[in-house]
Amino acid sequence: MTTTDILNRFHVHMHVADLDANIAFYTQLFGVPPAVLKPDYAKWLLEDPRVNFAISTGKAGESGIAHLGLQAGDAQALSAVGARLQAADSIALAESGTTCCYARSDKFWAEDPQGVRWEAFHTHGEATSYYAPGAEVPTDTCCGPAAPEITDSAAKPRVRSGNACSPASGCC
Repeated sequence: MTTTDILNRFHVHMHVADLDANIAFYTQLFGVPPAVLKPDYAKWLLEDPRVNFAISTGKAGESGIAHLGLQAGDAQALSAVGARLQAADSIALAESGTTCCYARSDKFWAEDPQGVRWEAFHTHGEATSYYAPGAEVPTDTCCGPAAPEITDSAAKPRVRSGNACSPASGCC
C-alpha cells in the first residue's frame, strides 16, 4: 500500500465544560457512541464524514476548540505532512513515541497564521492513561508546546521523544 492509498482523517479536539452532556449530544449528532470513552475524554472515529472528533474536560473554565489536526494513516503519511509543515516553517514541536489522549503517537505541532493550533500525528498504540505514565499533571495541562513556543516561528522546533504531556517534559 502506498501513501496515497492510506486514508488520513481530519481531527478536531474540543474542551468541554460538561463531558456527559456533550457525549449525549455528539452521540445523537453522529448516530454512534464514542469509540473511546474515559472519565475525562471521549473520541469518535467517524467514517462519514471521515473525522477523529475528541472532547475532554481540559482546563477548568476553558471550553471550545483545543486544536485541529490531521491523523496520518501511517508513519510515511505523517512524514509527508511533516515535510509540508517544515516547508511552511511552521513546526513548533516534534514528538516521537509520546503518550497523550490515551494513545501512543508520533506528532508534529504547528500553528497557522491566525494562531489556530494544529496537530499532525500517527497513532501506533493505545495507552491506559491520558498522559505519560506517572506524570504529575497540573490543572492547566494542554498537549503540545506552550503558546509562546508556537508563535515564535523563527525559533528552532523542539524535538521530544516519549513522556509527552508531563511537567518534566515541558509539554504541560
